[in-house]
Amino acid sequence: MPEPKYALFAKGIQHGLKLRDLKIIAMIPARYAASRFPAKLMQDLSGKPVIVRTYEAAVKTNLFDDVFVVTDSTIIFDTIIASGGKAMMSTKEHACGSDRIAEAVSDMDVDIIVNVQGDEPFTDRESLASVLDVFQSDVDMEIDLASLMVKISDPEEIANPNTVKVIVDHRNFALYFSRSPIPYKRAVDVETRYYKHKGIYAFRKSALMDFQRLPMLPLEATEKIEAIRYLEYGKKIKMVETTVSGIEIDTPEDLKRAQAAWK
Repeated sequence: MPEPKYALFAKGIQHGLKLRDLKIIAMIPARYAASRFPAKLMQDLSGKPVIVRTYEAAVKTNLFDDVFVVTDSTIIFDTIIASGGKAMMSTKEHACGSDRIAEAVSDMDVDIIVNVQGDEPFTDRESLASVLDVFQSDVDMEIDLASLMVKISDPEEIANPNTVKVIVDHRNFALYFSRSPIPYKRAVDVETRYYKHKGIYAFRKSALMDFQRLPMLPLEATEKIEAIRYLEYGKKIKMVETTVSGIEIDTPEDLKRAQAAWK
C-alpha cells in the first residue's frame, strides 16, 4: 500500500529533499518617482545606489533562479545594467508593484515570484527563506501568496498610517490589512499583539496574474493597500512572523539611518 503524501513529504524533509522543484525568481519593482522621497532608489548608500544594494542583497541570498529589477526609469535600468545586474523596462503605466511585476513575468515559465521592495537594501536570507518554505509544505496548494509580518509595540508606530498593520487567524492566514491600529484595544485587560506588514510577497504565478486582471474594489481603494485586493477576491495569504525589521528607505531620515547601519 503506497504511503500517504503527507508521510512522503515528511520523509523528504527529514532527508533534506525537495519533493517539488519550484522555479523561483525575485522581481524588484523600481519607480524613480516617489511622493515622499523623490529618486530615493538612486540615493547613495556607501558608494552604490540604494537599488543596486537591494539587487545585490537579493542575489546574495542564493534563493532564486534569477533576479530582475523591473522599472519605468531608464536611469534605474541603465544603472542596474552598468553594475552587472539584470533589468527590464515596463511598457505600461502601473499603479502598484504587483501590476508592474505581472506584466514582466506574464510570458515567463516560473512557479513562484518574490516581490522584493527596491527600498529595502537590508533584505535578509532568513526572512525570504521562511516565506518560501511555506510553499514547500503546502501539499494541498491552498496558499496563493505569502508575506512577512513583524511584531511592533511602539504606540507611535502602531498609530502611524504609514505603517500597515495585519491581523491573522489561528493558522497565520491574513484576515485584514489596515493603516489604522488593528485590532482596536477595547478590553484593557487582554494582551494585544500588533503586527507590521513587511512588503515582501511571494506569489504563485496564477495569483499574480489574477491580480492584474481583477479590478480594484472599495476596501483596497480606501486603504491604498494592494494586498487587500487578494483578500477581497478570496485569495489566501499566509503570513510568516519574522524578528528582522530592517530599514525601509521612505524618507531622507531613513536614508541616514541606513547609512549609519551599513557602516
